Amino acid sequence: MKRRPEGPKGDQLDDGRLFVIGDIHGCATELAAMLKAISPAARDVVVFVGDYVDRGPSARDVVQQLIEFRDAPGEKVFLKGNHEDMMLSFLGFPGRYGDCFLLNGGFSTLQSYDSQDVREAVERIPPAHLEFIRSLRPYELRPPYLFVHAGIRPSRAWEQQDEEDMLWIRQEFILEPHNLGYTVVFGHTPMKAVMLNLPHKIGLDTGLVYGGKLSCIELVEGLLYQISRGSREVRVGRLALG
Repeated sequence: MKRRPEGPKGDQLDDGRLFVIGDIHGCATELAAMLKAISPAARDVVVFVGDYVDRGPSARDVVQQLIEFRDAPGEKVFLKGNHEDMMLSFLGFPGRYGDCFLLNGGFSTLQSYDSQDVREAVERIPPAHLEFIRSLRPYELRPPYLFVHAGIRPSRAWEQQDEEDMLWIRQEFILEPHNLGYTVVFGHTPMKAVMLNLPHKIGLDTGLVYGGKLSCIELVEGLLYQISRGSREVRVGRLALG
């Protein structure tokens, strides 16, 4: 049986900025620089599209930063990526494809928690980190935007969407138009540059962990924040979102 999402319940943004940050994959230094650069205020919203762990060197530091960032000004929305889903399944919690976790960068995550023995993994991960990962959401609706990790099934109505697609879909979503009536903002599939296919979709995974960039879009003013792998400098430009 498919696990269907609840009906749309999002609210319009109320007099603040709306930031969306792409896939991080254990790159803690670049994340720290990005969070400092955007410096959200009380009325701002910051959405993270998932994939905080795996492949990069410092998954533990990334998760700790995000936990601490929850107390910064503004509202925070943390979505679940397929890598968090695999991690949860591997650790014995509800999730998918836990048998693929180690083959998809999971060893780096365990090493960041000083765990060389996979049987010790749960004991090595702080309870606050497990709680954070287990609390991640599959989607966030803020009309006119729908935020998900990977995308949606273009051929299906909203009521027929499946959470597995939101975490895992790739080309079927990227190459096809959809009629949901929202701009889908997503990560998951690495690209050389931010994908703008308006009004249908915006892709934010610019391959940070592969030597690319961490990207963040501010959707109200149309600003693009980016930092390259190994850099500490965040550059800001404009995107044509109107």
